[in-house]
Amino acid sequence: MLTIEIVSDVVCPWCFIGLRRVDAAIELVRRDFPDVHCRKRWLPFFLNPDTPPEGEPYLPFLIAKFGSRERVEEIFTRVRDAGQPYGLTYAFEKISLRANTLQAHRLIHWAQQRGDAECLVERLFAAQFQRGEHVGDVGLLVAIAGECGYPADEVAAYLASDEDSELLRAMEAEIRAVGIRQVPTFIVDRQRVVVGAEDPAILAEAIRETLARD
Repeated sequence: MLTIEIVSDVVCPWCFIGLRRVDAAIELVRRDFPDVHCRKRWLPFFLNPDTPPEGEPYLPFLIAKFGSRERVEEIFTRVRDAGQPYGLTYAFEKISLRANTLQAHRLIHWAQQRGDAECLVERLFAAQFQRGEHVGDVGLLVAIAGECGYPADEVAAYLASDEDSELLRAMEAEIRAVGIRQVPTFIVDRQRVVVGAEDPAILAEAIRETLARD
């Protein structure tokens, strides 16, 4: 069993592509190591830590950040083009709010204490980039958790509390303290680090090198 830790944020469009690329990388590795099993674990990163809990208008923020509507549209096009080979479509036009993602990270953390959270993470990315849903909204997060098979009442009680909030903030601070500033970042068995949504061949090579060391 090999563990791939993925530092990401659910409002990062490249993290959605990175999820597809790491899956493609694992399939490449299995050509040489057919019995390899990879477990994914997600680590929190706050791409926009200053976002208010209720969110704020999405497009105006991006225009202010990148300088013009034209520049933002160029970025959208680049992301769409990169996602297309992996069957990903992006509906940026549906996104009205830039979300604060603390609650989403708490939900992922909660789910990972109970097993594999990949279905949940996938659904959160779809909510953000394909449905234009507000992933900072606790009611939506409870509904998504229910869709993924988690007990909605337990999730609602957890998110209504402040449990693990400081833990998640501390985890994110630790990630930044070791020099991680870009997402996605992939940490392969705590031995190799690959920064960015790299080509599957690069990710596969990092996995192969880790397996060879073991």
